[in-house]
Amino acid sequence: MRLTVVGCSGSYPGPDSAASCYLVEAGDTRIVLDLGNGALGSLQRHTNLDDIDAVLLSHLHPDHCLDLCSYYIYRRYRPEGPLPPIPVYGSTGVAERIAAAYGQPPERGMHEAFEFVEWSEDTRYKIGSVEVTVARVAHPVPAYGLRVRHAGTGRVLAFSGDTGPCAALDRVAQDADLFLCEAAFQVGQDSTPNLHLNGREAAEAATRAGARSLLLTHIPPWNDPSRTLAEATPAFGGPIQLARTGLVLEIG
Repeated sequence: MRLTVVGCSGSYPGPDSAASCYLVEAGDTRIVLDLGNGALGSLQRHTNLDDIDAVLLSHLHPDHCLDLCSYYIYRRYRPEGPLPPIPVYGSTGVAERIAAAYGQPPERGMHEAFEFVEWSEDTRYKIGSVEVTVARVAHPVPAYGLRVRHAGTGRVLAFSGDTGPCAALDRVAQDADLFLCEAAFQVGQDSTPNLHLNGREAAEAATRAGARSLLLTHIPPWNDPSRTLAEATPAFGGPIQLARTGLVLEIG
């Protein structure tokens, strides 16, 4: 299983990165975790847009889902003809939310390009060679941490989405081979509850969960990533690094 960081800027695109987007490849399966604003352009550097099997949205804030509107255009109106619909997983109301962002009437929606599936914590989702489970995490809107398991190797990628500290996050990251975790806040600078993590909180969650490695992401352009890494490092004993656009990591 391979992870490619397509976009890792927190809250809005920065000068060096689009907003949240990650390409996961496992055998012949290609899934996209989040498709935030600015990400579709960068995604084309790493894969053919025809080859995506599913899009998995952690939640419906624009920096995690808005480029689905652009992807709709590609899949529906490409000169070679439309592509068949692919699954788009998201929280309750995902179909209506994305249609509204595009300016599409709800009754028409985007069903020519996408098959929308609303997340359920009680369901194990099989997508090609991966299995996905989710847990509702702490955020102002319905948001989910995602646990992606490669059926062939048993390797696990955990993705926090956006969240404050919570027990559900620890469950998502339990024994993960790689924990892709947001760290939008900085210690002593931000304190809004149930919104985001700082680097130390992300590292503490990784330690509690027994994750093997930690990749810090979703750092807003106004924050200093080196400070985030410095705050996280003492709280986690395993390999830790900062996400950056174009970074490719092999997970097992």
